[in-house]
Amino acid sequence: MKLVKHIANLGYGSRKDVQWMFREGRITDAAGEVLYADDRRDHDDIRIDGQALDPPTGLLLLLHKPVGYTCSSKDPGRVVFDLFPPRYRAREPQLSTVGRLDRDTSGLLLLTDDGQLLHRIIAPKSKLPKVYLATLAQDLRGDEGALFASGELLLENEKTPLLPAELAVLDTRTARLTLHEGRYHQVRRMFAAVGNHVEALHRERIGGLDLGVLPQGQWRALGEAERARLFAGDIE
Repeated sequence: MKLVKHIANLGYGSRKDVQWMFREGRITDAAGEVLYADDRRDHDDIRIDGQALDPPTGLLLLLHKPVGYTCSSKDPGRVVFDLFPPRYRAREPQLSTVGRLDRDTSGLLLLTDDGQLLHRIIAPKSKLPKVYLATLAQDLRGDEGALFASGELLLENEKTPLLPAELAVLDTRTARLTLHEGRYHQVRRMFAAVGNHVEALHRERIGGLDLGVLPQGQWRALGEAERARLFAGDIE
């Protein structure tokens, strides 16, 4: 792929904009040598204003989503894409969230521009475990774990029971719930089904990936080893 198209696809501007960057000498190699539009260089050897390029297409990003942000790019309020440099919205292929967390839920959110990878992660047959920390409005009754693990819980307005889920009680009003599917507002609806209300919800893990020490509102690109951990599903 020609450098002009490659850089434009990363969202740095239109092809015309990128051509002007070349003319102004803003695009160089890692050693600082000015590049021209017809030069050939590897992605990692290209700099714009001295800065390395954003990750190439095929990226997978891990975001620590704060409360108050939605995953829809059409929402009039704050959206998760506001947490990235503006050029990330102009990337081609488009960057998309892998599933969603609602406005009032924080935690681990994945984004990718790889459609095949996205569908592999969210496909029902993948059954990647998703771990949530829930803070509840009322004390747990004590029978929630057995009900959630039974595979017989039927949510309101649904015809198919939920897959078995694992509940770990941390204290009377705090629990960790591991799901193996992703239905609409599933955690909140599960606790509503047993007469409780989720006051705060945080996703800690997907598959074998967790947030680690990543601060709220921060993100990072994942390498091949972390992608492999995602599908390993190791949740020790």
